[in-house]
Amino acid sequence: MALYEHIFLARQDVSQQQVEELTTALTEILASGGGKVTKNEYWGLKGLSYRIRKNRKAHYSLLNIEAPASAVAEMERQMRINEDILRFMTVRVDELEEGPSAMMQKRDRDDRDGGGRPDRGGDRFGGGERRPRRF
Repeated sequence: MALYEHIFLARQDVSQQQVEELTTALTEILASGGGKVTKNEYWGLKGLSYRIRKNRKAHYSLLNIEAPASAVAEMERQMRINEDILRFMTVRVDELEEGPSAMMQKRDRDDRDGGGRPDRGGDRFGGGERRPRRF
């Protein structure tokens, strides 16, 4: 069977639980076609670079799939019909990545660092001591 990485974007006004239900429905479509989902990651609600169908944000999800091409084609057909899915992309890969994806590693790193920008110490121009403003 072929290996695929599949990412889809769901509308911003659906809940996280509804996105998980969508993922479950897609998993069942693949299972009925003889495939399986080996990894499922929900990346969260993120801003889009440009508006897609009047949405400024979207729920991102990643699926690692091991399935025949016919099962993937049926899943994509169902996704085109669903109005809650804004975009999707399926890429065939030679091997699936083990462990968390780059997006999840980034989130873990941000959580450890406390988020935000590192302290540069001082004013907004990159260091030094703070001086009172003079007018």
